[in-house]
Amino acid sequence: QCGVCGKSFPASASLVKHQKLHLEEKPYKCGDCGKGFNWNSHLERHRRIHTGEKPYSCPDDCGKTLSPRVEGVRHQGTQTGEKPYGCPDCGKSFGQNSALVKHRRVHTGEKPYGCGDCGKSFGVRSNLIKHQRTHLGEKPYKCGDCGKGFIQKSDLTKHRRMHTGEKPYECGVCRKRFSVSSNLIKHQRIHLGEKPYQCSECGKSFIQRSELTIHQRVHTGEKPYRCPACGKCFSRSSHLNRHRRTHTGDR
Repeated sequence: QCGVCGKSFPASASLVKHQKLHLEEKPYKCGDCGKGFNWNSHLERHRRIHTGEKPYSCPDDCGKTLSPRVEGVRHQGTQTGEKPYGCPDCGKSFGQNSALVKHRRVHTGEKPYGCGDCGKSFGVRSNLIKHQRTHLGEKPYKCGDCGKGFIQKSDLTKHRRMHTGEKPYECGVCRKRFSVSSNLIKHQRIHLGEKPYQCSECGKSFIQRSELTIHQRVHTGEKPYRCPACGKCFSRSSHLNRHRRTHTGDR
């Protein structure tokens, strides 16, 4: 029995291995990068990163080779379509237990990954990494056409449609196409008659949140768009642009 946590083991060798976790002793060192491991088997698995060795082949004849045995088991799940891990809340199934753990945070609201700069928390580590780039100013995804950088790869994908003209999202009613799915959703509200954004002052409803924001300036008197030539202010940018033509003479 372990004197630290009380866990019992059938063999003394297993107890010795376990106690290394408490001692933080990592006697097996990688000769390439110096990283230490509790057990030799973990060192051997790690060294495949450096050697590129992938000893496990997929038995389903897809030709893919894999490194750790557990990776092979996961891969086989993708071949067979097997999803043995079911969510007890909604019934959705997953091929890997780790995917189920991440999914269940949608139901529990758990957000274990906290930002050290602002304290904002996330349910998935990858979302924390994306968020931290806003603090660091990192924009690793660059557009090959104009050089503009983006925090997320998905943002770059959307941006590149400006250059390619691609519009993959089509309205099923009028066949109008859009480059971004959110614009299709907004458009579909025209056909459905949905106006989900309601003014708390007068009850008037709008299709888009931006339209509600502009409307609310009628009640607040806010005029955020200022003419640099004469100082006159406007509630809409379009009104400012129209006004500025009186100074430039453009029609």
